[in-house]
Amino acid sequence: MAEIETFYEVMRRQGITRRSFMKYCSLTAAALGLGPAFVPKIAHAMETKPRTPVIWVHGLECTCCSESFIRSAHPLAKDVVLSMISLDYDDTLMAAAGHAAEAALEDTIEKYKGNYILAVEGNPPLNEDGMYCIIGGKPFVDQLRHAAEHAKAIISWGACASYGCVQAAAPNPTRATPVHKVITDKPIIKVPGCPPIAEVMTGVITYMLTFDRMPDLDRQGRPKMFYSQRIHDKCYRRPHFDAGQFVENWDDDYARKGYCLYKMGCKGPTTYNACSTVRWNEGVSFPIQSGHGCIGCSEDGFWDQGSFYDRLTTIKQFGIEATADQIGFTAAGAVGAGIVAHVAASALKRAQKKSQDAAKKEEV
Repeated sequence: MAEIETFYEVMRRQGITRRSFMKYCSLTAAALGLGPAFVPKIAHAMETKPRTPVIWVHGLECTCCSESFIRSAHPLAKDVVLSMISLDYDDTLMAAAGHAAEAALEDTIEKYKGNYILAVEGNPPLNEDGMYCIIGGKPFVDQLRHAAEHAKAIISWGACASYGCVQAAAPNPTRATPVHKVITDKPIIKVPGCPPIAEVMTGVITYMLTFDRMPDLDRQGRPKMFYSQRIHDKCYRRPHFDAGQFVENWDDDYARKGYCLYKMGCKGPTTYNACSTVRWNEGVSFPIQSGHGCIGCSEDGFWDQGSFYDRLTTIKQFGIEATADQIGFTAAGAVGAGIVAHVAASALKRAQKKSQDAAKKEEV
């Protein structure tokens, strides 16, 4: 393989001090959820391992994954692209176009056979021999197979590459197909979302560069470090869910109080992602915090699971047999029973007091 500078060499060439480099390693460890003991390991990897060549291709998609990626703050996308990896081909970000761009793709494949990562944004349509998506005069599915042949591993960015997304929604006239159903002989990391969180994308790349291996994956092929918990588990509205306090209509008083959005269709209880912990825009917010329920965009087939505003009717809480409606009825019944009991007790006390007053008058 041709010689490539290490991440540390690139940073030093740019005038970055050793102190700043170590601070960067500490922030990277924190972003990955790793303890202080991993900081020296990250620094060693950055100092000794050559930057990883990356080929980034685009199929049927809206480019929202790239838009998310370039907004990463920890680490910055420019550090990932210019220093951590060697992004040798990306027809969206690269300056070259046309024949020059395609020549760069072929050159990278030839130079780094078996040593580059293939990042895929979007998916290949298979109907009409792949003619619904043409790249460089050829069907995208052909470019995908060609680039994947000598790749070390594949990253499927976003819901499009991971599951098909809206392009594959019924009736799917183009036969848009997830990457893993076309490329079956390579390790694939799925990073779903529409789009994925920026820091999740850069975090996956950082992990692979640091430890020279794929992160631990769940049964669907997603990195456990970011997709092991439901959004519901760490949602700040969770106490309202547990208390049976739900928004009933958009902009009602319960919505103003920040009650749970479950009845408005929130898919947080069944969606695995880091939205409620990492959040978006440098940790500023996420959809639920902004007043809209989760649509489940990091789960398979979310476009075909009914309306985004249809609530999940089988979710159990407060014991294995209780649903949100049952809890509401039970709470209302308990409140009603409490009111009745209070009224009865008050009436009894008044009657007793009257009897006592009458008895005192008779004695007088």
